[in-house]
Amino acid sequence: MALQISATNPEHPALLLELPWHVPLEDWPQEHLVPLPRGISRHVVRYAQAGGEVVAVKELAERPALREYELLRDLDRLGIPAVDPLGVVTGRTDSDGAPLEPVLITRHLNGSLPYRSMFETTLRPATMHRLMDALAVLLVRLHLAGFAWGDCSLSNTLFRRDAGAYAAYLVDAETGELHPRLSTGQRDYDLDLARVNISGELLDLEASGALHPSVDPVEFGTEICARYQGLWQELTRTSVYPAGKYHYIERRIRRLNDLGFDVAEMQIDHSSNGDTVTFVPKVVDAGHHQRQLLRLTGLDTEENQARRLLTDLESWMATQDDHAPGDPLAARPEVLAHRWVREVFRPTVRRVPAGLRAGIDPAEIYHQLLEHRWYLSERAQHDIGLDMAVEDYVKNILPGARTSLQSPASE
Repeated sequence: MALQISATNPEHPALLLELPWHVPLEDWPQEHLVPLPRGISRHVVRYAQAGGEVVAVKELAERPALREYELLRDLDRLGIPAVDPLGVVTGRTDSDGAPLEPVLITRHLNGSLPYRSMFETTLRPATMHRLMDALAVLLVRLHLAGFAWGDCSLSNTLFRRDAGAYAAYLVDAETGELHPRLSTGQRDYDLDLARVNISGELLDLEASGALHPSVDPVEFGTEICARYQGLWQELTRTSVYPAGKYHYIERRIRRLNDLGFDVAEMQIDHSSNGDTVTFVPKVVDAGHHQRQLLRLTGLDTEENQARRLLTDLESWMATQDDHAPGDPLAARPEVLAHRWVREVFRPTVRRVPAGLRAGIDPAEIYHQLLEHRWYLSERAQHDIGLDMAVEDYVKNILPGARTSLQSPASE
């Protein structure tokens, strides 16, 4: 069988042909490899340079490789945070003509880390709680989309900084199944697997001395279930409100938005005596602030980054002479937002030397600058302008923090 590359983009086969497909993946020469941290995997995984891209290459049998490739494409269409599938290479043989396992190729997720790399220095419990929140949100999003993971674990997840918190991305979809809707039993099974897997991974870290002594691995595994259930309940529960108290409905929608979820439609049923309203939000996706920022500015960011940037954008808009809500002659929000990107966001990010911000998302850089300005203003007890904050950040903060802010990896 001849070598065959199935790819999502016609440019990728040309880029990928330069890789040594005739060599077993574990024996690939260093000239093709990129030294990025990898998580634990049952398969051989390597990071490689293909043209101008860094890709993750995983050896596995042809049928599961093609199946995972299609599942990752489905998740991409559904807008679920997961690594981007680039292609599958089949028909591999070594120099003697002996068959080699096919490989699945995914794009390197810039600025991300496998959980074990984050534990190279012991994480504080508060940081671990943020990781659990990120994983709970990912699991809820998968279940809302009808995806049963089948092997939810820290090892199958990548974490990326999101404005001080973390966003979780699915890495391994090999055991996943996509359905129109998941039953309660399917969700409970996925959740129980997550609890067992996470506790086992944390026990392994505890044995290696990398776990904070205050963290109980079993309790932490159980906590992911509680966090998931709380989020699922908030997103899917039916609420009954007194008639006329429609601001309660608005409050509920705001809570969902604050959790990063949007409401596509509502079902409101009046009771027979007219004194209550039953409200069922139909949540289709996360990323309320992401979509709002993308619509206004064209910036595609993580959810918490988007929330922070929107706050800064709204504050800046309030200072503009042509910003007058309700005035038909005032500038449209989209016009002001693009002016903010052109006059504030981009010039501010560019003031940070390219060598110091390499590998860090512009949105994360801008968020860090806003945080530093707040810190300086609190210390000085008066407002510190953004220009002064940038100067101090570049001089005193970023050089020492670059290692922790940059988070390489993908799988």
